[in-house]
Amino acid sequence: MTKEPAPPLRQKVPVLSDVAKAAGVSVPTVSRVLTSSKFVAPELRDRVMKAVAELGYRPNGAARATRSGKRSMVAVLTGGTSNYGYAKTIEGIEKAARQSGMSVIIAVVESDDDEAVNAAIDLVLSQPVAGVIILEFDRPGLAAVKAFPSSIPLVVAGGGTRRTGKTGALLDERGAGKDATNHLLSLGHKTVHHVSVPTMGKHSGRTDGWRAALTAAGATIPPVLHATWEPASGYRVGQELAANEDVTAVFCGNDDVAIGVIRALLDSGRRVPEDVSVVGFDDQPHVALWRPALTTVRQDFQDLGARAFTLLAATVETGTPPGSSTVKPELILRESTAAVG
Repeated sequence: MTKEPAPPLRQKVPVLSDVAKAAGVSVPTVSRVLTSSKFVAPELRDRVMKAVAELGYRPNGAARATRSGKRSMVAVLTGGTSNYGYAKTIEGIEKAARQSGMSVIIAVVESDDDEAVNAAIDLVLSQPVAGVIILEFDRPGLAAVKAFPSSIPLVVAGGGTRRTGKTGALLDERGAGKDATNHLLSLGHKTVHHVSVPTMGKHSGRTDGWRAALTAAGATIPPVLHATWEPASGYRVGQELAANEDVTAVFCGNDDVAIGVIRALLDSGRRVPEDVSVVGFDDQPHVALWRPALTTVRQDFQDLGARAFTLLAATVETGTPPGSSTVKPELILRESTAAVG
């Protein structure tokens, strides 16, 4: 049997004194080179910059901003910018920051692997930011929260149960998931099938709420069906649901998936809501115009972003993180749900 080599030890992040030692100069000299605050002889400057490159040292602009009191910029770390919830949350942050005279930079965490997470953090720390808001909607966001240094004020924005213990602006997805499921049960449906969207862990607050409502009602809990964020994924799952005559109610993890499920049901000859009731999640603007208009859970993402900025501003101002802020999304009743005939 071949013995696997031991994993390499994680290298210590180089600091200013490491650069000074490698270059054979004082710490103040390194600081003068990096800030260009005073003249430094070209030979010394070259030695410092060579040491910076060899060690991989990154100047911490965020820490400099905190020490100097220059607090005109906040950073947003996010796993994406195009999906509805992400875009609207960022819009809420940006608007609140602008009203406070601050600017916003955005860094996308492309995946949850260490390289992608560290690249995004490096980008943020190279800027003179006063603090950071991380959208904890997915695995890349969660990984960024766990990896971000504690020396910089940090607030998370997301839904569900906190896994990181950080101050957060939150959406009570569990409570909203219960409301959506209980609505379908109140219409006479014996159970509710659930199509989930990608989550940080095994499941989301939406799924937790769905399961809790069915358990409390003594209803059968069907297996969770998994989709991506896209309508086409919902369509594929919808075809599977349409083939099961026992399916009369479906709770979807977002509106796009719900639209895909409805289209698949209709294409298969199942009527909505006469044969199958469908509930979405988010309340994107177009779903009120869909036929049938979609019953869904309205998440106020702009308010989520504004609340996150307010918490961050308070943390920066006082040095003490305030308590988290939680709001339960609202169930919006439209045409895609109906009583069992």
